Amino acid sequence: MDKTDEPQRLEHALKQLALLIRRHAPEGGIHRTAIPSLTLMHATRLSEPLESIYKPSICVVAQGAKVAALADESYRYDPSTYLVTSVELPIMGRIVEASPEIPYLSLKLGFDIDVILEIMEKANRPAPAPAEAARGIAVNQTSPALLEALVRLVQLLDAPEDIPVLAPLAIREVLYRMLQGEQAALLCQFAISGSHGYNIAQAIRLINREYDHPLAVEQLAKTVNMSVSAFHKHFKRVTAMSPLQYQKTVRLQEARRLMLTESVQASDAAFRVGYESPSQFSREYARMYGKPPARDVQELHGLVASGNRTVH
Repeated sequence: MDKTDEPQRLEHALKQLALLIRRHAPEGGIHRTAIPSLTLMHATRLSEPLESIYKPSICVVAQGAKVAALADESYRYDPSTYLVTSVELPIMGRIVEASPEIPYLSLKLGFDIDVILEIMEKANRPAPAPAEAARGIAVNQTSPALLEALVRLVQLLDAPEDIPVLAPLAIREVLYRMLQGEQAALLCQFAISGSHGYNIAQAIRLINREYDHPLAVEQLAKTVNMSVSAFHKHFKRVTAMSPLQYQKTVRLQEARRLMLTESVQASDAAFRVGYESPSQFSREYARMYGKPPARDVQELHGLVASGNRTVH
């Protein structure tokens, strides 16, 4: 296809995607859809940082812009780029471009990392040889073909009876288009059994499943067949933090969610996420969020009441 058509195709696909998101997410907030792995977001104002665990997913913006923060790193994405996370990562997201006139419109599509290798095999493309583990998050240029595949996926929301049969095919097309870009090596490293990326992904799943338990790093490294030194090195390459820092971030995010959405007291939240000392919890919470738990949650409730923050 003529490359000179690409800017027009890109613009047309973005307009289609924006219209579809506005139709199926007409009000501000995060909207689940009849396609279980697909969520839509609509916002008319800039947001406070919102933390959550991003599972393997692709995040595409049709209008506006967002910044995702992982540890001390920031990743900005907008209609010209998209964000991919290949493992479960504790991300702090913040909408940085939005207004009532031009709202922020985006989608997040979760995927099973194991499907990546199946697609590579069917496309007769050898998976890249396992290499040193790389960061589990990246921003890449959006292509017309990827956006058009996403448009076809979101259009299925207008025909619910087609979703059970056609949605899995449309999702595979989206992943195939991703693999035609810069993402192939990054995604495959987490899907190839025995690779450093695969082992770290297994360890991350274990930490997230038992984040409220004490973390024995030596035992965790042994479970995924890695030496302690190699485990530390590759874990930090993938997540930008150490295993203990990762667990602490997950614990504090969950505690914040419990206090904000379930009105759990700070001391109870501390115990529920695995802290034995409420004072240690308060110190680490203030270090991460800039203020003690009670004051932080009180201010967040005020932001929710004023509509500046979306809770999910």
